[in-house]
Amino acid sequence: MWCFWLYLLLTILTIFLIIDLLIVILSYSMCWYEYANSDPRLMEKRFRGKTLVMVCSVILQETFFNFLTLMVLPFGLLDPRRHPSQRGEVPVLLLHGLFNNRASWFWMKWKLRKQGFNNIVTINLSSWHNEEVLTELVAKKVDELRHRLGVNKVHLVCHSMGGIIARNFIQQRGGAAKVACCICLGTPHLGSKLAPFALSPLGRVLIPGSDFLRRLAEAPPPESVKTTSIYTTKDNMVLPNANACLPWGEIVQLDGLGHTALIYRKAAQNAVVAALRRGAEDDS
Repeated sequence: MWCFWLYLLLTILTIFLIIDLLIVILSYSMCWYEYANSDPRLMEKRFRGKTLVMVCSVILQETFFNFLTLMVLPFGLLDPRRHPSQRGEVPVLLLHGLFNNRASWFWMKWKLRKQGFNNIVTINLSSWHNEEVLTELVAKKVDELRHRLGVNKVHLVCHSMGGIIARNFIQQRGGAAKVACCICLGTPHLGSKLAPFALSPLGRVLIPGSDFLRRLAEAPPPESVKTTSIYTTKDNMVLPNANACLPWGEIVQLDGLGHTALIYRKAAQNAVVAALRRGAEDDS
């Protein structure tokens, strides 16, 4: 009997992996279509050996990290075993992206703790509530951390949609005075042309030129918040990739990484650590 259940489990995982691979290939195909039409010179390089190796590498990496994120999702439904306890140390609040939960940050948390950051906090942001509900959730968590740890501000590290929620909190909900630095990884600040394919109602918010994004763009930059946009030129979800760059704050460009890889790969993690340290120095 156990052989049957093992076979069934392996079959289900294989199906998920194949679907994941197909989604990644499709997303990169859409990106290629867009970029090739805007720059026909790219057609000349498409079958070169170096290009094919790069494409295969990025697709396989992104497929792996997507699958890993899917596998750890159940752990995000459990209460975290460790809670921030270092009073006086500015906490780092991690905000995940669409269709993920707090479990997706497990590798980033390990990296940050290894670098000496002790007060690391994650929360779950539903993919089925609107942006204002999620912003209110973040606002309550920020106040809770400030009062519990005896600090005035927190650091925000955000992936994808999490960065949009953070900006709404900082720019339109009076949160700037409570945030030391805001670091965004692959956040579609100016929207993404792939947003219409999102199943969640939040996808409408991420359509380029949406009313919500327009209000964010028109809101004044938070001068007291050290802001960093970390993006990759191989992002398969933010189209075009430049939409992940804010017109203000610091910009860190990476290459050879997909959208989900930004929360796992060493280059992105090192960029986050460096930005956190700069934010801590500026706030001291």
